[in-house]
Amino acid sequence: MKMKFVLVAVASIGWIAATGPAPAHHAFAAIYDSEQPVTLTGVVTNVEWLNPHAHFYVDVENEDGVVQNWDFELASPNGLMRLGWRRDSLKTGDEITVEGISARDGSRRANTRAVITADGRRMFSGDSARGGLQ
Repeated sequence: MKMKFVLVAVASIGWIAATGPAPAHHAFAAIYDSEQPVTLTGVVTNVEWLNPHAHFYVDVENEDGVVQNWDFELASPNGLMRLGWRRDSLKTGDEITVEGISARDGSRRANTRAVITADGRRMFSGDSARGGLQ
């Protein structure tokens, strides 16, 4: 019996150590303000297909002519694929327009509702404000 307990304890500790720390997931309203919609046009600088949310970054020229890099959050990669996205739907260098909801803290971060490509194609994002539905 003692040996069985030791094996279970060692296996449990090994499993916990192997999984590592898990990032906390957030509620939409904790980070984004649905009363602050934003529509921005710019050039994609990076795309990250990571869980729990994919992100892409866009250089946007502000009203003073200064280029600022914005971080746009999407749904999970799996959720995006169910909406018809592919890993190459957005590529570095693409000029796009993004409709989203700004971060509460005033940073250059937004939750994406839709991406409009240069050829006019509209891709919905599965944003968390609407439970992943558009």
